[in-house]
Amino acid sequence: MDMKIRRIAVFGASMLALCTPALVAWRAEAQAPTASAGSQAPGHQRLLPLEGGRNFRDLGGYRTADGRTVKWGMLFRSGSMAGLTASDLASLDARGLRVVCDFRDHAERAAEPAPWGADAASGPTVFADDYDGMAIGLMPKDMARMTPESARAMMTASYPTMLRTFAPQYKRMFAQLLAGHAPLAFNCSAGKDRTGVAAALLLTALGVPRETVIEDYLLTNRYLPAALAASAGKGGALDGQPWSRLPPEVLGAFMKADRAYIEAAFGALDAHRGGAEGYLADEMGLGPAQIERLRALYLDRA
Repeated sequence: MDMKIRRIAVFGASMLALCTPALVAWRAEAQAPTASAGSQAPGHQRLLPLEGGRNFRDLGGYRTADGRTVKWGMLFRSGSMAGLTASDLASLDARGLRVVCDFRDHAERAAEPAPWGADAASGPTVFADDYDGMAIGLMPKDMARMTPESARAMMTASYPTMLRTFAPQYKRMFAQLLAGHAPLAFNCSAGKDRTGVAAALLLTALGVPRETVIEDYLLTNRYLPAALAASAGKGGALDGQPWSRLPPEVLGAFMKADRAYIEAAFGALDAHRGGAEGYLADEMGLGPAQIERLRALYLDRA
C-alpha cells in the first residue's frame, strides 16, 4: 500500500548502531573510488553541503555513452534525511526539491521521524511503502553466527533480490520522473543498498556506462563514514542494538559499498531476458519511448 508522507530516516540497525571502533575499521578498509565518479563541474557539488545530510549526493555530471551528461540539480540519492537542519531544508527548498522516494520500511520511518511533517503545507511529496524489512529477509536473523565471509555472501545475494522486492517502488520512482516531477531524491537509510540499486537502474536507463555507475556506487565509502561518525552515540532509536556488538570486521562487511555487491545486481540484470534493457522494459515499464523521454528530461545535449 502506498503511503504519502513527508519525512526521511535511517535503514535498519546496521546504519545507526555503529560503535566507534567498527566505524574506524570500516573507514580504514574502504577503498576510495576513482576520481571520475567524484568529479564535479564548476558551481556544482557531488556531495551536497548539508549540515545534517547523510550521503546526500547529486547524480549530475556523469557522461553517457553518447556524449551527453546527466543534468545537475535534478536527481539526488541519499541516506537518512532525519538529521537535516532548518538550514538544510531551506537549501533543499531553494533547489526546488519536489519528490522524495523513501525506500525504508515502516519501522525505520517510525523510529526516525522525517523533517517534513505529514500535514506540512510545503516541502516535497514523499512516497513510501509499508513493509517489514525483517520479514522479507533484509536483516540477518542470527547475527551472532555471522562471519565476515558470511556477511559478504549475504550482502552479495541480497542485491539481485532487491531488483525483485523493490521493483514496484523503483517503478514508481521512474513514473514520477517520466511525469517531470523533479528535482527528485530517493533514499534508504545509508543511501547504499536499496538506494544504490535504484541509482544503478536510473543511471543505466540514462545511458551512463556501467563502470561509471559502479564508481558512483563506491562513493559511499568516501562520504558515508564521516556522516555516520558525526551521528553515532547521539541517542538514536537504534543505538545499542545487536548490530553495535558485532565484531568490526563483520559490521564492516555490511556497511561497506563493495563492488561485488553492485556487480551481483548487474549480473541479475544481464541474466534477464534482453539484459538490462529487457529488465527496464519488463519491470520498470521503460520501453524505447520512455527511455527517450527520460533522457530528454534529464540529460544535457552533447
